[in-house]
Amino acid sequence: MKTYISTLFVLLFTVSVFAQHKDRERIQALKVSFITEKLDLTAKEAQAFWPIYNAYDEKSRKCKYEDMRGIRKEIKDNAATLTDAKAEELLEKFVQAENTLHQERVNLIVNLKKIISPKKIILLKATEDDFNRKLFDEYKKRKREGKKE
Repeated sequence: MKTYISTLFVLLFTVSVFAQHKDRERIQALKVSFITEKLDLTAKEAQAFWPIYNAYDEKSRKCKYEDMRGIRKEIKDNAATLTDAKAEELLEKFVQAENTLHQERVNLIVNLKKIISPKKIILLKATEDDFNRKLFDEYKKRKREGKKE
Protein backbone atom coordinates (compact mmCIF):
# COMPACT_ATOMS: atom_id res chain seq x y z
CA MET A 1 0.00 0.00 0.00
CA LYS A 2 2.84 2.41 0.86
CA THR A 3 4.44 1.71 -2.51
CA TYR A 4 1.16 2.42 -4.29
CA ILE A 5 0.70 5.74 -2.47
CA SER A 6 4.35 6.72 -3.03
CA THR A 7 4.09 5.92 -6.74
CA LEU A 8 0.85 7.90 -7.03
CA PHE A 9 2.41 10.87 -5.24
CA VAL A 10 5.48 10.85 -7.53
CA LEU A 11 3.25 10.58 -10.60
CA LEU A 12 1.06 13.50 -9.51
CA PHE A 13 4.12 15.60 -8.64
CA THR A 14 5.67 14.85 -12.06
CA VAL A 15 2.47 15.80 -13.89
CA SER A 16 2.27 19.02 -11.88
CA VAL A 17 5.87 19.97 -12.66
CA PHE A 18 5.38 19.12 -16.34
CA ALA A 19 2.23 21.28 -16.50
CA GLN A 20 4.05 24.20 -14.86
CA HIS A 21 6.94 23.82 -17.30
CA LYS A 22 4.50 23.77 -20.22
CA ASP A 23 2.77 26.93 -18.91
CA ARG A 24 6.13 28.64 -18.46
CA GLU A 25 7.08 27.80 -22.06
CA ARG A 26 3.74 29.12 -23.33
CA ILE A 27 4.14 32.37 -21.38
CA GLN A 28 7.71 32.73 -22.66
CA ALA A 29 6.52 32.29 -26.26
CA LEU A 30 3.83 34.94 -25.73
CA LYS A 31 6.43 37.28 -24.23
CA VAL A 32 8.77 36.83 -27.21
CA SER A 33 5.95 37.56 -29.62
CA PHE A 34 4.76 40.56 -27.60
CA ILE A 35 8.22 42.12 -27.34
CA THR A 36 9.10 41.48 -30.98
CA GLU A 37 5.86 43.11 -32.12
CA LYS A 38 6.07 46.12 -29.78
CA LEU A 39 9.75 46.83 -30.50
CA ASP A 40 9.25 46.28 -34.23
CA LEU A 41 12.58 44.45 -34.45
CA THR A 42 14.04 43.83 -37.87
CA ALA A 43 15.20 40.28 -38.64
CA LYS A 44 18.82 41.34 -38.11
CA GLU A 45 18.02 43.09 -34.82
CA ALA A 46 15.98 40.13 -33.57
CA GLN A 47 18.77 37.69 -34.41
CA ALA A 48 21.23 39.65 -32.23
CA PHE A 49 18.69 40.80 -29.62
CA TRP A 50 17.19 37.50 -28.45
CA PRO A 51 20.35 35.68 -27.32
CA ILE A 52 21.33 38.71 -25.21
CA TYR A 53 17.83 39.23 -23.84
CA ASN A 54 17.29 35.53 -23.09
CA ALA A 55 20.59 35.34 -21.17
CA TYR A 56 19.57 38.42 -19.17
CA ASP A 57 16.08 37.05 -18.56
CA GLU A 58 17.45 33.72 -17.29
CA LYS A 59 19.94 35.38 -14.93
CA SER A 60 17.41 37.87 -13.57
CA ARG A 61 14.76 35.16 -13.15
CA LYS A 62 17.24 33.06 -11.17
CA CYS A 63 18.07 36.01 -8.96
CA LYS A 64 14.43 36.99 -8.39
CA TYR A 65 12.85 33.60 -8.03
CA GLU A 66 15.62 31.51 -6.51
CA ASP A 67 18.01 33.76 -4.61
CA MET A 68 15.52 36.35 -3.33
CA ARG A 69 12.80 33.77 -2.70
CA GLY A 70 15.27 31.77 -0.62
CA ILE A 71 16.16 34.84 1.40
CA ARG A 72 12.50 35.70 1.99
CA LYS A 73 11.74 32.13 3.03
CA GLU A 74 14.65 32.14 5.46
CA ILE A 75 13.40 35.42 6.95
CA LYS A 76 9.85 34.09 7.27
CA ASP A 77 10.94 30.76 8.76
CA ASN A 78 13.22 32.41 11.33
CA ALA A 79 11.34 35.65 12.05
CA ALA A 80 10.56 34.77 15.66
CA THR A 81 14.09 33.64 16.55
CA LEU A 82 16.10 35.99 14.34
CA THR A 83 19.22 37.33 16.01
CA ASP A 84 20.83 40.62 15.02
CA ALA A 85 23.77 38.73 13.51
CA LYS A 86 21.48 36.54 11.41
CA ALA A 87 19.41 39.58 10.40
CA GLU A 88 22.60 41.34 9.30
CA GLU A 89 23.61 38.28 7.26
CA LEU A 90 20.19 38.11 5.58
CA LEU A 91 20.25 41.84 4.83
CA GLU A 92 23.67 41.46 3.25
CA LYS A 93 22.41 38.58 1.09
CA PHE A 94 19.38 40.62 0.08
CA VAL A 95 21.46 43.67 -0.85
CA GLN A 96 23.82 41.44 -2.85
CA ALA A 97 20.88 39.90 -4.74
CA GLU A 98 19.47 43.38 -5.47
CA ASN A 99 22.89 44.55 -6.68
CA THR A 100 23.21 41.49 -8.92
CA LEU A 101 19.79 42.19 -10.40
CA HIS A 102 20.71 45.83 -11.01
CA GLN A 103 24.03 44.88 -12.61
CA GLU A 104 22.29 42.43 -14.94
CA ARG A 105 19.95 45.22 -16.08
CA VAL A 106 22.92 47.58 -16.66
CA ASN A 107 24.73 44.86 -18.65
CA LEU A 108 21.61 44.31 -20.74
CA ILE A 109 21.43 48.00 -21.63
CA VAL A 110 25.14 48.19 -22.48
CA ASN A 111 24.90 45.11 -24.71
CA LEU A 112 21.66 46.20 -26.39
CA LYS A 113 23.07 49.64 -27.25
CA LYS A 114 25.28 47.85 -29.79
CA ILE A 115 22.23 46.35 -31.50
CA ILE A 116 19.16 48.56 -31.17
CA SER A 117 18.47 52.24 -30.66
CA PRO A 118 18.22 53.84 -27.21
CA LYS A 119 14.55 54.52 -27.99
CA LYS A 120 13.89 50.79 -28.46
CA ILE A 121 15.74 50.02 -25.22
CA ILE A 122 13.45 52.43 -23.34
CA LEU A 123 10.47 50.92 -25.16
CA LEU A 124 11.66 47.46 -24.07
CA LYS A 125 11.26 48.39 -20.39
CA ALA A 126 7.77 49.77 -21.00
CA THR A 127 6.89 46.67 -23.03
CA GLU A 128 8.12 44.31 -20.28
CA ASP A 129 6.05 46.22 -17.71
CA ASP A 130 3.00 46.12 -20.01
CA PHE A 131 3.40 42.38 -20.59
CA ASN A 132 3.77 41.66 -16.87
CA ARG A 133 0.70 43.79 -16.10
CA LYS A 134 -1.37 41.93 -18.72
CA LEU A 135 -0.12 38.60 -17.40
CA PHE A 136 -1.04 39.54 -13.83
CA ASP A 137 -4.47 40.81 -14.92
CA GLU A 138 -5.10 37.51 -16.72
CA TYR A 139 -4.03 35.61 -13.60
CA LYS A 140 -6.41 37.63 -11.42
CA LYS A 141 -9.24 37.13 -13.93
CA ARG A 142 -8.74 33.35 -14.00
CA LYS A 143 -8.51 33.20 -10.23
CA ARG A 144 -11.80 35.12 -9.90
CA GLU A 145 -13.48 32.86 -12.47
CA GLY A 146 -12.21 29.80 -10.61
CA LYS A 147 -13.81 31.03 -7.36
CA LYS A 148 -17.17 31.62 -9.05
CA GLU A 149 -17.46 28.00 -10.14
